[in-house]
Amino acid sequence: MTTLDSRCLEAFPGWLKSLAEDAQKLAGLLEQADASPASQRGAASALNYLFKSLDLIPDGLEDLGFIDDAFVLRVASAQVAEAERDAGGVLARLAEDAALISEFLGPDYERLERYVEKLASGSARGRSVAQVLEDAAVRSELVREVGQWAASYAAPSFTRDTRSLVKLKSFLGTRLPQ
Repeated sequence: MTTLDSRCLEAFPGWLKSLAEDAQKLAGLLEQADASPASQRGAASALNYLFKSLDLIPDGLEDLGFIDDAFVLRVASAQVAEAERDAGGVLARLAEDAALISEFLGPDYERLERYVEKLASGSARGRSVAQVLEDAAVRSELVREVGQWAASYAAPSFTRDTRSLVKLKSFLGTRLPQ
């Protein structure tokens, strides 16, 4: 087992455990009047991903089903310009974690970044990121849905075995658009 494997096997289960809390904190950014448009766009993109019917790894898939959601929250946070980050806050913390994802995925990380960038122009449950940002009622509905989702979320186990990492890397390698 490599040092990278050990670091990933230590971090990824924690990310699954904190996923609901992380999502709720990002939802809180949507309600902050002083949050930058870039921060809110990143948060809305990442949160909308939670509700995509077809995401990179199906949510019901064994112990991997929500790790892509945790990855997307982190990559979206990292894509917000440094000046836009909330120093010491949720975006900064999640963005720091993206470095481990980059190291883990290697060249496939660029594909994940492109995928996450495109989420800003997509939609989930009939709501686009632009609608979330422009319409207070749509934004409130997303925040409410995130709260409901978080209340019902049960963190799956993530088997601390290198085979889990091989499966994860393989799954993302085949599902990420070229």
